Amino acid sequence: MSGPISPFKGKSILITGGTGSFGRTVVSRFLREEVGEIRIFSRDESKQDDMRRETPDPRLKFYIGDVRDPNALSSAMRGVDFVFSAAALKQVPSCEFHPLEAVHTNVLGTDNTLNAAIERGIRHVIVLSTDKAVYPINAMGMSKALMEKVAVAKSRDLCSPSDTKICVTRYGNVMASRGSVIPLFVAQIKQGAPLTITDPEMTRFMMSLPEAVDLVLFAFNRGSGGDLFIQKAPAATIGQLARVLKAMFNSQSEIQIIGTRHGEKRHETLMTREEMIRAEDLGNYYRIPSDSRDLNYSLYFDQGEVEVTEAHDYTSEVTHRLSDEELHSMLLNLDFIQRELSNESSTA
Repeated sequence: MSGPISPFKGKSILITGGTGSFGRTVVSRFLREEVGEIRIFSRDESKQDDMRRETPDPRLKFYIGDVRDPNALSSAMRGVDFVFSAAALKQVPSCEFHPLEAVHTNVLGTDNTLNAAIERGIRHVIVLSTDKAVYPINAMGMSKALMEKVAVAKSRDLCSPSDTKICVTRYGNVMASRGSVIPLFVAQIKQGAPLTITDPEMTRFMMSLPEAVDLVLFAFNRGSGGDLFIQKAPAATIGQLARVLKAMFNSQSEIQIIGTRHGEKRHETLMTREEMIRAEDLGNYYRIPSDSRDLNYSLYFDQGEVEVTEAHDYTSEVTHRLSDEELHSMLLNLDFIQRELSNESSTA
């Protein structure tokens, strides 16, 4: 495979949280290249064993460790060229009940990752974030927002262009990722149970796991220190998603509206209006350069920004809204949906 991941030829890569949905997808992409070594750093030995059995490639190495442990990170990064920081607590409900755990992993764990990368002279680190970090209303989003600030601040403190380059990527709902709504709806359909919907008019950005990987690789190839990258994404309503999935599986399941859960937004935001005025439009992506202002706030006491006043946020409410046909096509391209439809056919 040629193209954006050619810089990885013969290189050593470490992925924190590498047994997750992103890690598995990016590993399959890297292994099609002549990558030297991929190190999977995570704390779940069972998932590592599953991944080892599914992908018996000698270039894949496994390191048991937690991003909360700086020593484990430093040891795993010895001899590594590039790091992808994907380890995180991602479930909104669990982070709501255990907010300090989200801080320890998402904020302090990322800080440990960046410190270890800098100390080891890692050339490039990509930190993965989420749309829930923008105007956050739940602990998961708040911890991710702080994580972004830590990454940008850490990049700003580096003195030389030869130092570790740190970039951030922010993306919306990754379709069929572990713990997301699509596997839940499919499981409910297969059980003949009602599809539980919080708010049928709730909107979410829609992107596939390969698109999430494309965004990360684009940031790797095009980013400067402190840059934040966002992929333009279409959106769908939750009610529409349930309706289209029911049609795909020929389901007669009812739709049950249960009301908005604690910590949920009706619409997600990928970019604030303050970011919009600084963003560089790169076609399918936006690049937001690092904020270069310093602590001399006296410069801003009597000077505002008219552009910010007139700008608008980039939300799932105002982006391109998918038609049922477009959403059906996106869903049909997902490996998860193809497997489930195949299983349905084989048992019919």
